[in-house]
Amino acid sequence: MAQDPEREEEQQSGSDELLTTHALDMVTLWSSEGTNSEMEAEMIRGVMESNDIPAMIVGAAQYPNLGFEVRVPRGKLKEAEEMLDEAEEAGPEAAVEGEANSEK
Repeated sequence: MAQDPEREEEQQSGSDELLTTHALDMVTLWSSEGTNSEMEAEMIRGVMESNDIPAMIVGAAQYPNLGFEVRVPRGKLKEAEEMLDEAEEAGPEAAVEGEANSEK
């Protein structure tokens, strides 16, 4: 652009490449059907994002009987599975303790 000639040079040099690696493909970490599945999916997404793991929820609140999924990048799946296992083992007490520590 005329306002930023350095940026124009960067774009011409090919520094803005499209990443096409399969490690960025979103894969299912967790899925569930039921009355609490949306709330549980939101909690899992929160745990992932608080640990710098991008996550997205697939599902529609209008059709809860179809269930919900939490998806993460393929390259972060193993780390996300370990994080989810740790969170489940720690239980609700750890969540209360973590919230209390964040309020200090």
